Amino acid sequence: MINWLIELSLRNRFLVIAFFVLVGAWGYWALVTTPIDAIPDLSDNQVIVFTDWTGRSPQEVEDQITYPLTVSLQGLPGVRVVRSSSAFGFSMINVIFEDNVDLYFARSRVLERLNLLTKSLPGGVVPTLGPDATGVGHVFWYTVEGQGTSLRDLRSLQDWFIRYQLNAVPGVAEVASIGGTVRQYQIDVDPNRLRAYRIPLSAVVDAVMRSNRNVGGNVVEASGTWSVVRGLGLIESVRDLEQVVVGAEHGVPIFVRQVADVKLGDAFRVAALVKGTQEAVGGVVVARYGVSTVGVIERVKEKIRALEPGLPPGVRIVSFYDRSALIERAVQTLKRALIEETIVVTL
Repeated sequence: MINWLIELSLRNRFLVIAFFVLVGAWGYWALVTTPIDAIPDLSDNQVIVFTDWTGRSPQEVEDQITYPLTVSLQGLPGVRVVRSSSAFGFSMINVIFEDNVDLYFARSRVLERLNLLTKSLPGGVVPTLGPDATGVGHVFWYTVEGQGTSLRDLRSLQDWFIRYQLNAVPGVAEVASIGGTVRQYQIDVDPNRLRAYRIPLSAVVDAVMRSNRNVGGNVVEASGTWSVVRGLGLIESVRDLEQVVVGAEHGVPIFVRQVADVKLGDAFRVAALVKGTQEAVGGVVVARYGVSTVGVIERVKEKIRALEPGLPPGVRIVSFYDRSALIERAVQTLKRALIEETIVVTL
C-alpha cells in the first residue's frame, strides 16, 4: 500500500504539489480567521429576557411578568429549560436551548413570542432581549475620569456620547454603563400647597407628562410660501418644569413652582463602581457571539483614541481590564510549548 502511494505520488507530482499548496493556503486562512480567546466559553446556548417594572415588589413582578413569560416561552421549539428570577422592579428569564440550535434562530423565535405576549402584560411594560453575547463576553472595561468633573456629569457623558460611539464598533454587542449617578429632574410636591389650590396630585403628573413633547401644527401658506408650524415643549432645564401649568384659579394659571420644589438631582441607584478607593464612572464592552476577541478590543481602542480629542478638557478614557493581554500571553505560552515539543520529537 505504501509503495503504491509513493509510486502514485511520483507519477502525479503536479497534483501532489497543488494539493499541498491548497492545504497550506487553507491552513493559513484558518489561522488568521479563527477566533482566539484565552477563556473558554462553557456557558449554555441561551437567550436572556429582561423586563423592568419600576417600583414593584418581587412578588408582583413574579406574578404578573415572570411567571406568564416563563410558561409561554417553555413551548418554543428547541428549548431545553427556562430559568427565571424576580427582584424589586426587575425580571430576568434565561431561555436555554439545545446546543445544536443556532443562536440567532433562537433569538428570533423568542422575539416572535414576546411580541405576542406584550399585550397581556401590565401597561408600559416591554420585555427586551439581552445582547447576542456569551457569558464570557465582557472583554474590555474602562473608566471615564476627569479632574473637577462630577460623577453625574461623567455618567451623562458616558451615557449620551461615549457609549453610543463604542457601540457602533464592529463586533460589539453592547456597551453597559456602570457607576456614577444618573441625572434626574425631581419634583417634590408639597401636599399642603396642593390642598390650598385644590389640585390633585394626578393633575401635576398629567401636566408634566403632556408638557414634555413637541407637537406639529401643519403649515401656514402665505404668498405662495409654506411655513412649518410646530410647538416646542421638550423640557431642557429646571425653569422649563417650573413654568408648566397644572391648573387655573379665576383665570390665573397655577404653575408647578407654586405647588412643588423642582431641582436637579440623582436617580435612585443600587450599585456603584469603585476604582482604588474612589467612586468612578465606567463602561463594559461586551463582544458579539462568535467574533474575534482580539480584533474587537483593537477596534475599541482605536475608537477610544479617535474620541479623546473631542472630550471635554481634562476628561479621559482609561482602560482597567483588557483581555487582549491575557490572550497574547496564552498564545505565546502555547507557541513555546509546541516548539519545545516539536524539538523533543525531532530529537
